[in-house]
Amino acid sequence: MSIFQLLARDGAARRGTIRLPRGTVQTPAFMPVGTYGTVKAMSPEELKTLGAEIILGNTFHLFLRPGLEVISAVGGLHRMMHWDRPILTDSGGFQVFSLGALRKLTEAGVQFRAPTDGHMVFLGPEESMQIQAALGSDIAMVFDECTPHPASYEEARVSMELSLRWAARSHAAYAGPGELFGIVQGGMYADLRRRSLAGLQRLDFPGLAIGGLSVGESKVEMMQVLDDLMPHMPADRPRYLMGVGTPEDLVEGVRRGVDMFDCVMPTRNARNGWLFTRDGVLKLRNARYEKDVLPPDPACACYTCQNYSRAYLRHLQRSHEILGARLNTLHNLHYYQELMAGLREAIAAGRLDAYADDFYRRRRAGSLVGA
Repeated sequence: MSIFQLLARDGAARRGTIRLPRGTVQTPAFMPVGTYGTVKAMSPEELKTLGAEIILGNTFHLFLRPGLEVISAVGGLHRMMHWDRPILTDSGGFQVFSLGALRKLTEAGVQFRAPTDGHMVFLGPEESMQIQAALGSDIAMVFDECTPHPASYEEARVSMELSLRWAARSHAAYAGPGELFGIVQGGMYADLRRRSLAGLQRLDFPGLAIGGLSVGESKVEMMQVLDDLMPHMPADRPRYLMGVGTPEDLVEGVRRGVDMFDCVMPTRNARNGWLFTRDGVLKLRNARYEKDVLPPDPACACYTCQNYSRAYLRHLQRSHEILGARLNTLHNLHYYQELMAGLREAIAAGRLDAYADDFYRRRRAGSLVGA
């Protein structure tokens, strides 16, 4: 039985649910990123209040620090971080890809020096599956190679075929307790993406992700990949666009049939004083906000906007106060969760195009854009 239930469609967009033992996730969904077992500056209770039903953990970083021995000793990742809802863990493939020349890639896996202390580490499909099982992931991801950009057709083909072989090994090695998703690779080449998808479908994963995007390609290239690939994705499985992205990316991904997203953008940008609003991005370091008594977004119902001014948040940002990072993060995650809720409602009502038109109209007209 599929873990995905389709509730409504509007064009290619889907409104549905993903049923997991620790809870049901309403889709389309945005997953806040908790790299080291924490969504930076937020408590689990705050994440729940904001509407997060699933978060992301990072296999690579958690394996290196605090390590599986510590996580197992305290009862697993969920208990350690006091989060009783679903967690998706990535496989570590993207982080290994990011090491560049510091890694050695072979058919067996990847050898690299740990950025924490420099000791040599080997990570392959079997090791990644063992780590994610030990973490207690509700959704684990196959170990793959993130195809670099730019890549020639031959480079992308070789990388994609390696990822398919690793997917088969991941599938054979994974013993649960959660679901295991496959990852479509193939760079910017439509036929390679379709070949990757076909190979993954033969392994019958309960969900499929689109990897290798948001790695330096243009927005036009990203959307072209989705336009080519999404019509071929199975309708009865959740579809996850990895590491993406901006509010515009989420709207356009949903319009093309994506169900799940994750990105560090709302939390990282919050710590840098960039606040997402319905009218664009508010950059707190801009001098125009020095004495501004308005909240970041007067129409926003989040705790930050209900209680604090742009002037105060600017002061906290310039003073490097921890409270500023917390208030900014709370606002940005509220904005992202509200955006997803609005998209879900629009799909259910059959008015997604009107919702998207209003989304872009406000951002074009907004006085905050580029501020």
